[in-house]
Amino acid sequence: MTDYDLERYLTVRSAYGGSLGPDGRLAFLLDTTGTGQVWTVDEPGGWPTQRTFYDEPVSFVSFSPEQREFAFGMDEGGNERMQLYRLDETGQVLNWTDRPAAKHRWGGWSHDGEQFAFASNRRDESVFDVYVQGRDSRDPELVFEGDGWYSVGPWSPDDDALVLHQAHSSFDHDLSVLSLATRERVELTAETSDVRYASPQWGPAGEWLYLVTDEGADTLYLARIDPETGDLETVREGGRWNVGRVTVDESGLVVYSRNVDGYTDLTVAELDSETGTLTDRQTPDVPGNVAGGVSVGPDGEQFAITSTGRQRNANVSVVDVTALSEVPSGADGAHTGDTGSPPGTDAVTRWTYAATAGIPPETFIGPELVRYESFDGREIPAYLSLPEEPPSGGVPVIVDIHGGPESQRRPSFGGLSQYFLSQGYALFEPNVRGSTGYGRAYTHLDDVENRMDSVRDIGAGLDWLATREAIDSDRAVAKGGSYGGFMVLAALTEFPDRWAAGVDIVGIANFVTFLENTGSWRQELREAEYGSLAEDREFLESISPVTNADRIEAPLFVLHGANDPRVPVGEAEQIAAEVESQGIPVELLVFEDEGHGIAKLDNQIEAYTQVVAFLDDHV
Repeated sequence: MTDYDLERYLTVRSAYGGSLGPDGRLAFLLDTTGTGQVWTVDEPGGWPTQRTFYDEPVSFVSFSPEQREFAFGMDEGGNERMQLYRLDETGQVLNWTDRPAAKHRWGGWSHDGEQFAFASNRRDESVFDVYVQGRDSRDPELVFEGDGWYSVGPWSPDDDALVLHQAHSSFDHDLSVLSLATRERVELTAETSDVRYASPQWGPAGEWLYLVTDEGADTLYLARIDPETGDLETVREGGRWNVGRVTVDESGLVVYSRNVDGYTDLTVAELDSETGTLTDRQTPDVPGNVAGGVSVGPDGEQFAITSTGRQRNANVSVVDVTALSEVPSGADGAHTGDTGSPPGTDAVTRWTYAATAGIPPETFIGPELVRYESFDGREIPAYLSLPEEPPSGGVPVIVDIHGGPESQRRPSFGGLSQYFLSQGYALFEPNVRGSTGYGRAYTHLDDVENRMDSVRDIGAGLDWLATREAIDSDRAVAKGGSYGGFMVLAALTEFPDRWAAGVDIVGIANFVTFLENTGSWRQELREAEYGSLAEDREFLESISPVTNADRIEAPLFVLHGANDPRVPVGEAEQIAAEVESQGIPVELLVFEDEGHGIAKLDNQIEAYTQVVAFLDDHV
């Protein structure tokens, strides 16, 4: 075990969300102050300058394409009602939206930087409309009145149209193109259902929209769609794995990635707008295992990207596209140069150096990717991390379950996880059925009446752990947040004698009250996954952990934010009261200035210090 305390691990910093400006500067988010704020740096490894100074975390930063200014977003106390702001080169901040009761979703700058677009539910809390606003104005123009969950995509190359994205559920999307001159909207995907269309990007001449979709396939692939007819063409197959977000620059630069068992496989290509062909370049050697958040610089000659890994905290690098040679047709892009060095090594320059709180990075522990057999013979992927030199008799294990459920645990950095590993815990992170990243069919295996099959995957994981010599399966802890919090509570009710303790973070305890009280803009989307109050109420009640709380035998720690708009704090209060009434040890900790998760460093230190003490007592 190491001598570094919990606070040190929680203060390992992250630099992320980079945006390259027209003058080559990099803006990014850095949590040195305890919350993510906007910083800029002029050169690789240069001294960063803090630009925003708030107690609340900043959600994103986006440089103007023309001016020395940028947009950023921020909510209050984790309530997710994000407001949009402009910060100019003098340091003056303009609150563009100033409607604290409404949510605002950034849609991007026009190409000349004189306007921006956004979606908001300011007219009706349950739906999102689309607005366009001038950079010096606080008076937006309503350009489209929505009737559902809309977001707004990029501006067309001549700034006369916007892409609109509508989500009916996590796996059912539609795209349309809105003319700003006539306000007419061309629906491109209205004839399809249960299909994802994501990350739409205009081609350089506006003749195509590039995107990722799973139309006619189990996994996402790179495609393009005619913005007038809706005709779809495949550009790159996804194969077994999903193609992630795609970035297309007006210069013809294309950057996209595949999610290969949770690890990022990055592709850089050049688009010939006349023929529509893509020519791959060398694969840049971006540090870490998980990368995303691409921002292209002037002339498309470089792009910024955030990368992280289980043994690397998040930082922003810049890739010099001109230093990536073309890959001959038919090659796999993974060759080495004459020096034998990894491909693209010289093209990648790290720009940010978020501190590791004095903890040597070489002490961070990485996971092993494993698979185990579940109750129906299906293989479940998981990450298993073991502390250094496990003693005979084995070590306690934290079964850490991701939220979503349409999400995926990936091997990115976590200070809390590294602390537990340093203190002799093993970490087991399953991607149970219902997780994304393994195809549409796998994601739908837990829908509605199959919900508890995903919990049975946890039970099978416990069986597998019991066969590992390094694991003491009698000291297993269930830990998870959001939907992962439901999984914790459900696992405690389904396998009550197999847990030493549970840690529920902003979790769902009662599906009925959750759906009744979650943000009105979210209810329809969540019912598509969990089941509806009108049709499935009895079933939802039957599988709710609060209904079966009398089965729980393990001590329980419940952590929540009072301002949570997704899973309201009443979920925490219900389960804590019910379990306490059974005579089981329960601790409930609620933060008045947090929402769906614990974002502020001071709160994290307080929360996880108590969690650690709780586990010390019971595990």
